[in-house]
Amino acid sequence: MPVLRAGWSTQAFVHWPFRPDQVQALLPEGLEVDTYEDTAWVSLTPFVMADVRTPGLPASARGLPTFAETNLRTYVRTPDGRDGLWFLSIEVGCPLMLAARAFGAPYRLGRLRTSRDLTAVSYAGARWSGGASYRLVVRPGEPIRPAERDVWLTSRWRAYTSRFGRIWETPVEHEPWPLCEATVDAVEETLTTAAGLPAPGAEPLAHFSPGVRHVRLGRPRPCTAEAGRGGARERSR
Repeated sequence: MPVLRAGWSTQAFVHWPFRPDQVQALLPEGLEVDTYEDTAWVSLTPFVMADVRTPGLPASARGLPTFAETNLRTYVRTPDGRDGLWFLSIEVGCPLMLAARAFGAPYRLGRLRTSRDLTAVSYAGARWSGGASYRLVVRPGEPIRPAERDVWLTSRWRAYTSRFGRIWETPVEHEPWPLCEATVDAVEETLTTAAGLPAPGAEPLAHFSPGVRHVRLGRPRPCTAEAGRGGARERSR
């Protein structure tokens, strides 16, 4: 049963490759960096949250006002092989979303903007507390038939957080992403370095999606692995 429903729209995916050890150093014990062809990936994913509501709220009733969110995420596995996302940071423009900090979601309140013209989508944000910020401009292209790496980078069905000395798992369900090719016209960001990574040293790989309308977030539940700093075994895919 979901505890929250929403729609995600105007979503960009901007992915950078990193060495697995650089990402593993930021993960808690109980999670292993997931790799594609021996490379770890970190993705900047700005989007718009719409129609956020609890399951019991009727469709005719208004949910939360539309707001922007931007995630910096990487890809992980538990020791038993369950894959998912680990969020290095989550920038958000809605204070109510800070309640998810109770389960370790790293939400930071900030000023976020999304705009679109005939050919490009622009995203920008800065934390209220100062420091980390970003500016991204992407040009969506033609729809694509996702290849294996495209699916690997965009489609994960659970997210992990660390809180109360435990790893927590939140299940996510929605229809498949309708993906388009995308060109990055401009990207300036300090989110990666604020998270403890070096600045990206390669050109990013990018996707764009108009979004998914039927997102269901489940209740966070504790995993068996205990949280804490440590180097888990690396796993390649």
